[in-house]
Amino acid sequence: MRKFALLAAAIPLLLGLAACGADTAPPNLDRFYDQRLSFGPCAGYATTAADEQAFAGDPALQCARLEVPLDHTDPDGRTLSIAVLKAPARGERIGSLLLNPGGPGGPGMSMAAVGAQTLAQSPVTERFDLIGFDPRGVGASTPAVDCFTDAEIDAGEAVTSVLIGPKTLTADDTRRLVERCAAGSGGEDVLAHLGTRDAVRDMDILRAALGDEKLNFLGQSYGTRLGAVYAETFPERVRALVLDSAIDPLKGTDERRLTQYAGFQRSFDVMAAACAATPDCPLGPDPAQATAAFQALTRPLIERPIILADGRPMEYDGAVGSVIAGLYDARAWPVIWKGLTELRAGEGTTLAALGDAFGGRGADGRYGNFTEALFAINCLDEERHTPEQEVELKGRIHQVAPFLDTGLGPDGARDPCEAWPAEPTLGYPYATGIEGLPPTLTISITGDPTTPYDGGVSLADTLGGTLLTVEAEQHTVALGGASPCVNDAVAGYLIDLKTPEPGARCAL
Repeated sequence: MRKFALLAAAIPLLLGLAACGADTAPPNLDRFYDQRLSFGPCAGYATTAADEQAFAGDPALQCARLEVPLDHTDPDGRTLSIAVLKAPARGERIGSLLLNPGGPGGPGMSMAAVGAQTLAQSPVTERFDLIGFDPRGVGASTPAVDCFTDAEIDAGEAVTSVLIGPKTLTADDTRRLVERCAAGSGGEDVLAHLGTRDAVRDMDILRAALGDEKLNFLGQSYGTRLGAVYAETFPERVRALVLDSAIDPLKGTDERRLTQYAGFQRSFDVMAAACAATPDCPLGPDPAQATAAFQALTRPLIERPIILADGRPMEYDGAVGSVIAGLYDARAWPVIWKGLTELRAGEGTTLAALGDAFGGRGADGRYGNFTEALFAINCLDEERHTPEQEVELKGRIHQVAPFLDTGLGPDGARDPCEAWPAEPTLGYPYATGIEGLPPTLTISITGDPTTPYDGGVSLADTLGGTLLTVEAEQHTVALGGASPCVNDAVAGYLIDLKTPEPGARCAL
């Protein structure tokens, strides 16, 4: 997922084209590959208050727009504009390092702007231009996915998934959802071309437009899927891939989601045990009873939401979503405890602030389009379900993650993508059997709540690359700057193409 600034003590929350080589690209893509970016000031590129602050913090930052075809098999048709931010190398330049923060739906421009600050003294920023791009449909790229108003999101009406929580969907709801997204996002033809396989082809055009013969890429969480699918599609054009907190390329939608929610339950249990060792833990002194205590605190919100000081409702989904956000990094656990203590007293300020930080809501009430873009991209990446299959999956999620069980059962669950105007294009498994790929570096964290450790092991093995194990309770680590061990490993690989020794480990 993405990196956000948290509240309280400013705790960072780190959170159907067939694969083919570049030599099979249609020759009339030349006009896209031959373009050169015209970088200039970043004024006008920010879409949120957080972007405005990040872009204004460094006068060296430069921005540009890249033209790509909506449909890469129809290069004479409609085009899209991809927003790009560059933090120039501080010293002798090797090339560009493309970044993606995950999601899907996370904006890469702000990742590069923040990364230039957190890695200000790193050899990486000395030797590489950091390149953040907002993938198609995301952030400042146009058209961007837009399904809901800020007011509707505030009111809890922006429903794009009911796999957890008490809400339900009907067939009419899913049709109206597509209509809304199409109307706000440039039409159904845009919705049909937002998947990962489209995005990696944009990445290759961006690589060429930057003047790089081969790609250097650092992707986190979902960004590891982007990197892996790029490697599958253009293996001969890879120089270096850093894949941090990896998605398992061998697991389909159901298996991966169940693994993910089991990971959230594990992190919840570890968090609850740490809470139990503190005075006045809102989940009680017995970790074995923490799930029941959590349910007792959150389930009443289904019928009686808390009304915040600004008039927004703190519903069940909002409260639970905020807690899940806090599970992404152990440094945020005390914020969860404070929020649950307030919840016990009928107050929701801290949980709302935690959710706002994760969801990208600014103090001005503006949201980025992270959640809407995540939904749209997943509709083209994930396997499609019948209503019966979605109900079964929700029931299984309750089994592996009982802290998320509403007590209402799984009935009413429905795949929100069932009316999407295109079938999924990713396919599972992916990135297998790649030939000619140079060494890659996958980083996997032992206590990762959302992309569990074994997924990184699987990706490293699938790509035939090197695995770096990090002992920590968090999600993503490569750009945080907190671990000299990780920093050195990443810099050594990106600059000298030297991978860590087999079995290498770091600890935070």
